[in-house]
Amino acid sequence: MELYTVLDFIIMIKQIYITSICLFLALSSFGQTLVLQDAETKNLVAGVAIFNKDHTKSALSNSEGEILLDVFSSKEMIYMQHPSYKKIKFTKESLKSDILYVEKNIIQIEEFVISAYRWEQNKSEIPNKITRLSQKDIIFNNPQTTADLLANSNEVFVQKSQLGGGSPMIRGFSTNTVLLVIDGVRMNNAIYREGNLQNVISLDANVIESSEIIFGPGSVTYGSDALGGVMDFHTLRAKLSTSEEMAFSGNAFARYSSANKEKTGHLDFNIASEKWASLTSISYSDFDDLRMGSKNNSEYKRLEYVKQVNGVDSVMANSNPNIQYESGYNQINLMQKVRFRPTEKLDLNYAFHYSKLSDVPRYDRLIQYKDETLKYGDWYYGPQIWMMHTLNASYLDSTRFFDRSNLTFAYQDYKESRHSRKYRSEDLSEREENVLAYSLNLDFDKNLKRDNQLFYGLEAVYNKVISTAHNKNILTDALSPESTRYPDGDNKYTTVAAYLSYKENFSEKFTMITGIRANYVNTYSTLIDTTFFNLPYNEISVSNSALNGSIGIVYKPVKTWQINLNLSSGFHAPNIDDMSKIFDSEPGNVVVPNKNLKPEYAYNIDLGISKSFKNIGSLSITGFYTFIENAFVRRDFEFNGQDSIIYEGEMSKTQAIVNADGANVYGLSAALKINVSTRIKLLSKINYTTGKDHEGEPLRHVAPLFGTTRLSFTNEKFTASVYANYNDKISYNNLAPSEQGKPYMYASDDNGNPFSPAWWTLNFMSSINYGENMIINLGIENIFDNRYRPYSSGIVAPGRNLIVGVRLKF
Repeated sequence: MELYTVLDFIIMIKQIYITSICLFLALSSFGQTLVLQDAETKNLVAGVAIFNKDHTKSALSNSEGEILLDVFSSKEMIYMQHPSYKKIKFTKESLKSDILYVEKNIIQIEEFVISAYRWEQNKSEIPNKITRLSQKDIIFNNPQTTADLLANSNEVFVQKSQLGGGSPMIRGFSTNTVLLVIDGVRMNNAIYREGNLQNVISLDANVIESSEIIFGPGSVTYGSDALGGVMDFHTLRAKLSTSEEMAFSGNAFARYSSANKEKTGHLDFNIASEKWASLTSISYSDFDDLRMGSKNNSEYKRLEYVKQVNGVDSVMANSNPNIQYESGYNQINLMQKVRFRPTEKLDLNYAFHYSKLSDVPRYDRLIQYKDETLKYGDWYYGPQIWMMHTLNASYLDSTRFFDRSNLTFAYQDYKESRHSRKYRSEDLSEREENVLAYSLNLDFDKNLKRDNQLFYGLEAVYNKVISTAHNKNILTDALSPESTRYPDGDNKYTTVAAYLSYKENFSEKFTMITGIRANYVNTYSTLIDTTFFNLPYNEISVSNSALNGSIGIVYKPVKTWQINLNLSSGFHAPNIDDMSKIFDSEPGNVVVPNKNLKPEYAYNIDLGISKSFKNIGSLSITGFYTFIENAFVRRDFEFNGQDSIIYEGEMSKTQAIVNADGANVYGLSAALKINVSTRIKLLSKINYTTGKDHEGEPLRHVAPLFGTTRLSFTNEKFTASVYANYNDKISYNNLAPSEQGKPYMYASDDNGNPFSPAWWTLNFMSSINYGENMIINLGIENIFDNRYRPYSSGIVAPGRNLIVGVRLKF
């Protein structure tokens, strides 16, 4: 019995000992377990590798973020690595907690652009300065129009004569010296004028998938008009099904803005099989009269307007002078795309675009005075209608002459009209223009033996302009003859061109791109009716040829530095509008034809330097200088030996577009990005441009100093941005002569002379993601309700503006 008791005691002691050892080992093991969590989201992080200096010891975190440290000694240096997180090192004794927070690594993804050479290229290998606006940027910024989309880049300055407008300015160039391109088709036509344009708003901002802005001459790839830059828009693509089953997807969108009581609705849907796809889109926007801000610049107020009372024009007091009476309009956009890919090599695409604006009041004319009374009873643009058919065939196959080829044929039908009537006049002048534009592009891309590429192609463009006019008695509807804006005979504009570009990557550090383009341009106009003007000629026929080129290098001495140098030339051949039109440019002046106008040429140098600071941020600076030969300027001009003629019943000084001996434009732009954390980012941009012609006169389309500073926060479901936009002033002496003659659009300085004041706004924009299929946008523009008018604009900018948008994906 005693022996049994002794044995039991020994066994019990052994069990206690073993249990104690196991408990000690378990506790020791627990003490050496580290839990890894994301520093921002606090999510557990799996797949993190740790190891010692000579890689003889290692461990990996499990799905719960746990990682065992027992193989490492207390003072041994431990290295941590994960592709999505910053590398860190530590020792066990340095740990103050069983939880280690790790910060995400910001990875710079290579960005590709299409606009530079019509084929997709790595942006870091392109010497041109290019800004890309992604669909994500567009959705977040929520622009009302495509003009606003460009302005949101804060690198393109946008002028607006009226609410239904938007004329982009790039590096001192605008209108017919910057180029609009939609899915590879040039939108510029023969009546793109030297004055401000509103054509860009014909393109629906809700169908733009991405946009690229090339700064500086792009004539090697795009030909005439690409002096200041190219704005290349890529619309939504019809997407094929990735399986044997039919696929259906789409988007719906609605937005309200308080400043002009905007109501916008959009719907697009895609139906697809493996070989066929159809994409349909429709958008409609209605804009009421725009409300300006309530603080500063009281002279911008709309104090009165003209309204017919019992059939007689009467001047009415505006009950709310901050409402810009007669500025609202509406717009509808349709897009239809059909895609057929019979083989992996051949891809066929058809696209139809249609845009129609309602009557758009020309606000800057409606605020003009004559003899202390409003000058006009009516001034509005009739419905602006743009229609485009495009057929594109892409063929991918490695042959002796090309690896990829692209054929694009396009037909555009564009209509615009102007309707004006002087105060208490019965005669409404109505002038209508119709442009039929045909274009053909054939582009090739060939990869050569070394790491180099060859781009080449052909382009042909033909425009026919039909110009009509009449006077309409608003009381009797009787019609009578009126002078046309352009000659009423045969108006044709033809271009033919061939281009060749070559790119070579000599090493990972050095890339060179060079190119050349040969162009032929013919402008032809005939005048039939000489009742209104006794022109010294009834035919204008001018042919021009131009050879332009570019050469650029990209040098990356180390991964964090990049230097771009680009030399390029561009040209703008006189079109129908430049040479043949007759119109009133501003009160008391009329522009007349000049058949001796020669092409203008631009010779440009760009130098860009960019530096990235690993995960901290980046800084980029680009400087440029452009010399313009035979620059187009509007000057006083003798017409049939006279310096004035009667136009629309008023004696007007004659002016014409003439060639200046030369002009110089130069400036710089800079962008600073700082990653405050993985969620918070700071971005600041500034743009400076100055330019004068050979007579020392400022150029009309040189924008003031402008920029933005933006602080943004982003997580998985929420993005918010607080930002300031700002513009410097342009003094009276720095206004172009044509702008000095428009005091009704500007504030007055201490001497009573017009000038464009400086301004700034504080704004807020946000988006909230509800699951994967719903986004809500909330924003407030111009929080402090400043009253300001951007340079050269007729309409005053919106006051405090609440924006609400809802986007659904299905």
